[in-house]
Amino acid sequence: MTKQTRQTPQTPQTPQQKNLSHLSVLISGASVAGPALALDLARLGARVTVVEKAPDLRGGGFAVDFRGHVHRTVLTSMGIWDEIHRRQTHMGRQTVVDTDGNPRVDLPAELMSGDVEIFRGELARIMYERTKDEVEYVFGDSIATLGEDADGVDVTFEKGAPRRFDLVVGADGLHSNTRRLVFGDESRYLRFFDHYVAGFDVPNHLALDRTGRVYSEPGRAAVVGNYDGDPDRAGALLVFRSEELSYDRRDVTAVKRILAERFAGMGWELPAVLKALEEADDVYFDAIAQIHVDRLVKGRVVLLGDAGYGATMGGMGTGVAIVGAYVLAGELALAGGDFRVAFAEYESRIRDFAKGCQKISGNAGPFFAPPTERRIRSRDRMYRLLASRPLARFFKRMTEKAATDIKLREYPF
Repeated sequence: MTKQTRQTPQTPQTPQQKNLSHLSVLISGASVAGPALALDLARLGARVTVVEKAPDLRGGGFAVDFRGHVHRTVLTSMGIWDEIHRRQTHMGRQTVVDTDGNPRVDLPAELMSGDVEIFRGELARIMYERTKDEVEYVFGDSIATLGEDADGVDVTFEKGAPRRFDLVVGADGLHSNTRRLVFGDESRYLRFFDHYVAGFDVPNHLALDRTGRVYSEPGRAAVVGNYDGDPDRAGALLVFRSEELSYDRRDVTAVKRILAERFAGMGWELPAVLKALEEADDVYFDAIAQIHVDRLVKGRVVLLGDAGYGATMGGMGTGVAIVGAYVLAGELALAGGDFRVAFAEYESRIRDFAKGCQKISGNAGPFFAPPTERRIRSRDRMYRLLASRPLARFFKRMTEKAATDIKLREYPF
């Protein structure tokens, strides 16, 4: 277990700021939502601890993007907008190809990558670097039990000593341990969308330079892209239609076997991709799914990001998580730390916004892997239309509509 001790911030208070130094908050999860909330709460003086099951901060991951004025407002307020731009992917066009690699349609960068795109791991690193001296990070541990009374929450950990906090935030992803402990089994909240997705590194044998290739056959698709300019490395994304599978997502050997079986005999560059899969050390694999909970709050425990309103892909989950953290911290500030008032306001303000973003993610699987050749051709025709300048602007406005469909209050950061 790696532990970094929190130091009390010395930032002077301005008259507009609300001091939350009386509030102790445990955040479960150090991916994106957790560090975002830690950053916002630390600015308000709260005593924050982040516990993360992984042994250290997770790097890599998929590229995530931000769109519209709401994302920009929040990221600017957090002080990380410029740093995100410095570390962005600069991803260019992605090209849909046939089995021989011949181009069928080009997709402009703004359609796929928003206003700015960055690797999830890079984003987490930025927020961690901004908070590591003011926030206590505990790596290699996780919450075992939660016991709430009128004055706080008693927490036991898998490894560390028991502790007590005023509030607990579940920011631990689609398969949230906090949600399971407090709100019930995942099966009550996870909606499966008939597809699975996998991601892993592959050699850059196509010599791509911040561009990507998309290839689809009925019910399955492969994307190979170079997002960071590394001439030797690329990333592969595999999507396939399936009934719900029974498997252990932590069993990498079993996951590789599933993928090898599902993509056997596929054309284009799949033999090389599957060869790289055999040698891959780190493979992401999960169902394309969404989380729908009845409530985001139970007593002194609240859900944030994917734990409360996640979508595997296509639902702007990172942007929603960042906005959600901003609203949650801001409402705690306005309420002077009164969690009952703050949690109710947070839930009221973020729920419809999150649902709106989830709506656009429901077709992520068929978008990449249409079920028939006819649907593939139809999708490609739509791509060609969207790639035209007038419709590209229209499509950009449509995707931004969900990302900006929330009125932000002025919070005393």
